[in-house]
Amino acid sequence: MTFNQLYEHILAKKSFLCVGLDTDINLIPEFFKDTNHPLFNFNKGIIDATAPYAVAYKPNSAFYEAFGAQGWNELEMTVKYIKENYPDIFVILDAKRCDIGNTAMMYARAFFETLNFDAVTLSPYMGKDSVMPFLNHDNKWAIILAATSNESANDFEFSGEEPLYLQVMKKSMQWGSIDNTMFVVGATRPQMFESIRKICPNHFFLVPGVGAQGGSLQEVVKYGMNSHCGLLINSSRGIIYAERGNDFAEAAGKAAHALAEEMAAYLV
Repeated sequence: MTFNQLYEHILAKKSFLCVGLDTDINLIPEFFKDTNHPLFNFNKGIIDATAPYAVAYKPNSAFYEAFGAQGWNELEMTVKYIKENYPDIFVILDAKRCDIGNTAMMYARAFFETLNFDAVTLSPYMGKDSVMPFLNHDNKWAIILAATSNESANDFEFSGEEPLYLQVMKKSMQWGSIDNTMFVVGATRPQMFESIRKICPNHFFLVPGVGAQGGSLQEVVKYGMNSHCGLLINSSRGIIYAERGNDFAEAAGKAAHALAEEMAAYLV
């Protein structure tokens, strides 16, 4: 998917919502746990209910890898289901991988060729060698960790006279383009978007932290939106666990619809 295709999809849906599929076996409705594919069956219900409002989905690999081959299979089933039924939706693997050389090449092959994700989150702290193998795949995206939403991001990302996250963004912008590189910028520090946009005006940002982590959509849009939207706002728990009983899918759809309606006001 290209930059323009993503933007056109945002305009068509009047939404820049990314639904995080952090599917926790302990939190899904009990009746799924006796099925052969509990994670996938839950995901399927969430996807069908939220697809009218989402422009992206973001499974977190840890919730699938924890179950070994079974979990990996259900992750693959989830991606395949989205691609076959909602082919215009951008699919991100939240894996936060970091390695170099042949290892990075194999990660890229696993995520982009075998699993057919559109994008993967990456830690850039081994430098260019850890990102370029992903940028060598056409119409695929590297989403680079920059300023994350967790409290202990202060340990490294926000340290130094020039914060490390700004150094990371300035350097990594030289490796790719707006057509294959995004940055993770957390919603819990919305004012920093203003300074970030001065050095990175055109790239898309994947923004976690809205909802359960306390980030404000209004504030993120105020400081972070650009002429082509430039934002994918991720919500996970606030949508997929809006209701944990039999009405889980209906509740997820309503939560996604409400957030998308709020987003639509900023896309006029």
